[in-house]
Amino acid sequence: MPIEMPRGLPFSVDTFSPNSKRKRHHFLTHAHKDHCQGILTHASYPIYSTVLTKALVLQYYPQLDDGVFVGIEVGKTLVIDDPDGDFAVTAFDANHCPGAVMFLFEGRFGNILHTGDCRLTPECLQSLPEKFLGKKGKEPMCQLDYVFLDCTFGRFSLKMPSRQSAIQQVINCIWKHPDAPRVYLTCDLLGQEEILVYISQTFGCKIYVDKVQNPGCYQALELTVPEILSQDSSSRFQIFDGFPKLCERAEAKIAEARANFQHEPLVLRPSAQWYACEEGYSEAENRRKRIHDQAVRDISGVWHVCYSIHSSREELDWALQLLAPKWVVSTTPSCRAIELDYVKRHCFNARTASDNSFSKLLNITLEDSSAPETTPSLGCLPIIEIPSKDDLETQPQSMLASTSHRRLLNLSPPSKRPSVTLFGKPRAGIQDSIFKHEKETVTEDDSSQKTSEDTSLRQVEVVEVECRKSFEESREEEDRKISESTQRRKRASDSPIGSSKSFSQSLRNFYRSMNVSVPQPLPSLVELMHANKCSRRRF
Repeated sequence: MPIEMPRGLPFSVDTFSPNSKRKRHHFLTHAHKDHCQGILTHASYPIYSTVLTKALVLQYYPQLDDGVFVGIEVGKTLVIDDPDGDFAVTAFDANHCPGAVMFLFEGRFGNILHTGDCRLTPECLQSLPEKFLGKKGKEPMCQLDYVFLDCTFGRFSLKMPSRQSAIQQVINCIWKHPDAPRVYLTCDLLGQEEILVYISQTFGCKIYVDKVQNPGCYQALELTVPEILSQDSSSRFQIFDGFPKLCERAEAKIAEARANFQHEPLVLRPSAQWYACEEGYSEAENRRKRIHDQAVRDISGVWHVCYSIHSSREELDWALQLLAPKWVVSTTPSCRAIELDYVKRHCFNARTASDNSFSKLLNITLEDSSAPETTPSLGCLPIIEIPSKDDLETQPQSMLASTSHRRLLNLSPPSKRPSVTLFGKPRAGIQDSIFKHEKETVTEDDSSQKTSEDTSLRQVEVVEVECRKSFEESREEEDRKISESTQRRKRASDSPIGSSKSFSQSLRNFYRSMNVSVPQPLPSLVELMHANKCSRRRF
């Protein structure tokens, strides 16, 4: 799920929107459709990608002008002219899907590695320049300023098998079911072609793909591995759509075979999604998911193999130990990078000077709040931003956070203050992602007791109250009649996760359906300012 790049950078990566269109250069890491979203409407020259990525995108979007693309292949470096200073970009294999690359940017803005979607195995990392790789007990000769990191499975603590090992598990599972008249393979996603090639070579047969029912998969395979394709619908090996309702369709296939007194078909799903999600499954089934060295059958009859084209948490931490970047930015909402051990040790408590490369990149000025180090940690970013109304409506709370060393943006008028966040706006917009706030009021008695040193606090309160009023107007009439205490009890009982109690049920369901934990809400800005004021008085 791509994110908008900070406004201090002259390029965008994997985003095609009105904001990214203002950038002078555009980069596309691979051809998965969630990374190409909006390309028809907001494509702008030049878009740098590999030739294979370009070919795949043009198959999905034939009406797109291929003249907007500029080729860059693995291991090649381009020097790009820019009014703010020339910069170099190098492409490296991302170990994700055909044509997928990581981009290394080197320029006046610093050294930035954008991984796109990736699986950072040792072989993948060794392809990076040696000067950016550290050794045991030694930092790299040239430190990366920022790594924009794919943290899809940043919470997957168990060790994942290698892709080769997972493919062998698929082969073994098929060998163990010689009587299965049909082998249905849920390998219709770009990045699973290697599995199909090994199956075709091992069993000496081709694989049927229904190009009418599954044109996207057929087009991708026709471009990447056409030699394994078959149009014979009686073939034993057939592509089976992974979504939607895989379990129901698998059960129907098995029930049909039993009704006809035939051997059951074999339904195989090589994917890590089933292993990474534990909600909605029984304890016994969740225990079975811890088995990664062989195929596992679920209650619907689907056989699962843990095959991943994304890094596990263990692989991410290992990669960061070698790269040793100054900052790590998660390209996967919500802020999963902050849970990585490396980020907790090296980025969580880092101070941000007003003249360092971080603030220059974001094009903002910072004012030290002189907060003591004993202040409890509240989030993942070293900046507190007073968000605008539009920001609160469109950006998840996980993208507006702070660390224990808090620094406040200058409280200029909202119309002049730049609306900047490190993480930007996610590409996947969620219409119902507006979180609810509890209404706070400031009485006349309280305001009369405030002194002149509380001016900045009142400015924050005004901004916060105005934003909250806009949300109150959009609430339904029945919600307005519910008391504060009733609302809190209802949200607490609805959600098993305490940190998600201020979110609507539809938003929580959306996050769970994507196997993503609900983001932790931000603390009240008023409370933060009060805490800061108290800390200054103590010292």
